Amino acid sequence: MTGSIKGLERFDSPGKGRGLRVTSAFKVGELLLSCPAYSSVLTVEERGSFCEFCFNRSQRLARCGKCKKAFYCNAKCQKADWPMHKLECSAMIAFGEKWCPSEISRLVARILVKKKSQKGACPSEKMMQVGEMQSHLEDMDNEKREMSESDIAQLHQFYSKNIDFPDHQELLSLFSQVACNGFTIEDEELSHLGTAVYPDVALVNHSCLPNAIITFKGTSAEIRAIKDMKPGDEVFISYIDLMYPTDDRNNRLRESYYFTCECQECQSRSQDKVKLNVRKRSDPIEEEDVNNMERYARKAIKEFRASKHYRTPSELLEICEQSLEKMGSVFEDSNVYMLHMIYQAMGVCLFMQNLDEAIKYGEKLIKPYSRLYSPLSLNLSSIYLKLGRLYMTMDKHSAGVQLLKKAVAIMEVAHGKDHLYLAELHKEMAQK
Repeated sequence: MTGSIKGLERFDSPGKGRGLRVTSAFKVGELLLSCPAYSSVLTVEERGSFCEFCFNRSQRLARCGKCKKAFYCNAKCQKADWPMHKLECSAMIAFGEKWCPSEISRLVARILVKKKSQKGACPSEKMMQVGEMQSHLEDMDNEKREMSESDIAQLHQFYSKNIDFPDHQELLSLFSQVACNGFTIEDEELSHLGTAVYPDVALVNHSCLPNAIITFKGTSAEIRAIKDMKPGDEVFISYIDLMYPTDDRNNRLRESYYFTCECQECQSRSQDKVKLNVRKRSDPIEEEDVNNMERYARKAIKEFRASKHYRTPSELLEICEQSLEKMGSVFEDSNVYMLHMIYQAMGVCLFMQNLDEAIKYGEKLIKPYSRLYSPLSLNLSSIYLKLGRLYMTMDKHSAGVQLLKKAVAIMEVAHGKDHLYLAELHKEMAQK
């Protein structure tokens, strides 16, 4: 297993296929696995803020002299990235503004080049191979197959001069593998930085009651224990946001990963009532009205996601406000669907630099998040960070430091005490 440490082994997990389990005891916060990316790609939106090769965040990055689009820490990073960047460098110059492959197409192009460079090499018996990752090609519906066909067309359009493509069916299978097994690399506030493939990490199965958490150091994935583990315990992470009720979680799992979770929480649904909090009134709200509002909420969330691509920030904020007003007639502010829209409204306000409104929305999230998420949740540390940094910006130093310290306590376990993000946070808290 590439990048492994002592105390882990692959095994056949009952009802789940392959999995990873520990062969020795691990305490909360201990590192289970550190794994370099097999292949990774920085999202276009973050170019100029992060190094294209190592994903280091810096304000002093050097620009590629040819395409003027990619940025690097130094000549060493630029040279190391050239075998991959050359796939895009000349194409970006040739196509100009028309250069627009999807992120998954960009990643697949890099995987194809990496696989070709490794052809003939003797793979380690311990190393999980990209080809071994589960595909689920046969489970794809027409919509997903059409998306893959579109991605393949982009691959041929933008990369045909640099890549010898396998046959169409093999490409479809590879896109399906990446869609099911790829990881979104996120920063400390859970903002999207890029996408990567980690064949070894793809062995780790999902649970809505995870005992481990995945974070990123540059382009490397790190998995740490968030519960004490004994020899023989299977390693579980969460593939999804766990705030939502059981049906929503499993709909997402079936849609993206083609399975239904059967963990203890999914069977007991013990938290669903709290997550779907309904307003208390002298005349109780009818169950049918609650069900109708839940359907409206799911539809509103889906439509908001779609509208991000073509609506203005002001229009998006109006959508949030209208949804919150309608849902608020039935749901408490702590209802997860209300929280979802409050979070989106906060994000739009941040984008618009309306900091007072962003703080107003953020303050509505703190208490419900602390109840609905586990104490070591990255979603919880993320909201502490966002609101804490907002307070610091608005010269509310004491309140800001208080929230940033709460974020640090979570991140020291989830990211490890030596992570660069923590060093940056300590600097922020020291500023006056």
